[in-house]
Amino acid sequence: MNQAENRLPETLPALRDVIKAHGLDAKKALGQHFLLDPSIVARIAALGGDLRGRHVVEIGPGPGGLTRALLATPVEDVYAVEIDQRAWPLLDELAAYFPQRLHIVQKDAMALDTATLCPAPRQIIANLPYNVGTPLLIGWLRQAASWERLTLMFQAEVAERICAAPDTSAYGRLAVLAQWCAECSLLLRVPAGAFSPPPKVESAVVGLKPYAEQPSPALFRTMEHVTGLAFGQRRKMLRASLKPIGGEALLNEANIAPTRRAETLSVAEFARLAELVMNRG
Repeated sequence: MNQAENRLPETLPALRDVIKAHGLDAKKALGQHFLLDPSIVARIAALGGDLRGRHVVEIGPGPGGLTRALLATPVEDVYAVEIDQRAWPLLDELAAYFPQRLHIVQKDAMALDTATLCPAPRQIIANLPYNVGTPLLIGWLRQAASWERLTLMFQAEVAERICAAPDTSAYGRLAVLAQWCAECSLLLRVPAGAFSPPPKVESAVVGLKPYAEQPSPALFRTMEHVTGLAFGQRRKMLRASLKPIGGEALLNEANIAPTRRAETLSVAEFARLAELVMNRG
């Protein structure tokens, strides 16, 4: 694909004009906040690295601001997953300009095996709906081996939780699961004013690069259970919060002091606990 092919067509109508023509407004019930600033969406698309030959999944494209930025890169193609029927005609019009490169998936991302949409190498680059961002991420972590990279926008608080270090207030179950499966980095902060309508909080983009070796599905489920117990009662000592799965005996076997609390454990220590629990059956 040459440089000329990366440019958006000059006949492509302005994004705000298309939104106005279709009467598309962001729905709070769907966690929508449309990102329209062309410089910011271009920066987010660039955070995915060299997209030449890559297949990119975008969740919740809405009016297609980020979609346009992705199509301006050398990306092989984009699979835009949108549940909002009001956006479908608008996205279909955009797809008509890119018949081989833009595929509209009219489905709920929460009920979709996203990795089956396209061949490898595949990435996800998305401004995620606020109300489903965390469960979507956990689902993708379960299949992290399928993804080359995830570049995801969340509420800033959620982004900080994903990247948090042990012994900090933001460190919890989400940080352990994410950092166990991927190298996590907070890449970009986005002010509320960049969105329409502006949310009440700032947003941030997180980059996740999955490790070459991934836990088995059974071990991942065990880690979810262990971290759920540990952080479900984070003020308690681990000997109490982990009592249903062995408590003090389990912690002693893992060489972890039973009096410690969940937020003090490293990801590696949680991994050791999960392996012991799984091996015990």
